[in-house]
Amino acid sequence: MLEKVRHIAVEGPIGAGKTSLARRLAAYLPSAKPVFEQPHDNPFLARFYQNPERWALPAQLHFLFQRFEQLKALNGEDEKECQYIVTDFMLERDPLFAKCNLPPDELALYEKIYAAMKPPALPAPDLVIYLQAPVSSLAARVYKRGVDAERRITETYLEKVAKHYADFFFRYEASPLFAVDSTALNPVDSDSDFMLLVERLKEMRGHREFFGYAD
Repeated sequence: MLEKVRHIAVEGPIGAGKTSLARRLAAYLPSAKPVFEQPHDNPFLARFYQNPERWALPAQLHFLFQRFEQLKALNGEDEKECQYIVTDFMLERDPLFAKCNLPPDELALYEKIYAAMKPPALPAPDLVIYLQAPVSSLAARVYKRGVDAERRITETYLEKVAKHYADFFFRYEASPLFAVDSTALNPVDSDSDFMLLVERLKEMRGHREFFGYAD
């Protein structure tokens, strides 16, 4: 599978390790262009964690505009200059978080904006790597990285986000999906686990596979 794809998206709830794994994949793959979300550029994010009811919609719309611009720019990338594109997000992350964070009236407004802005020809990733972890592990990782804006994130909120991700990927069919148990394996910090992941990606033949020591 790995040699046949170009755009690889790494996804998962907050604290799953998606940015770290995407960064490592981009460094490993030849001629790879990394494209990562920029939460530090969102002026509403810290305020959202302090007062979600007040700041969820502007924080969500800022991310939406940012990701639209990033993904539209990828359409112009020359394949001769860039063999792989590795992102730590999918566009579908935005409506997923909108459903998680917004009340019904603001969600309806968001969905109108999303539908009006979405480019009709924006392709899905060629491969999605979905990192899974229990809420306790997500909370521990968020706490460990010590980002000021994230200090108010609760396990209750992480559980809500993780459930939305699980429901979304249970139904996801737009791209081949490679789900990873990121508590059984640590492809971010372990060289051996990372190479196991790479080998399994190369050997992937089905549309949906799971990767963990138990399999």
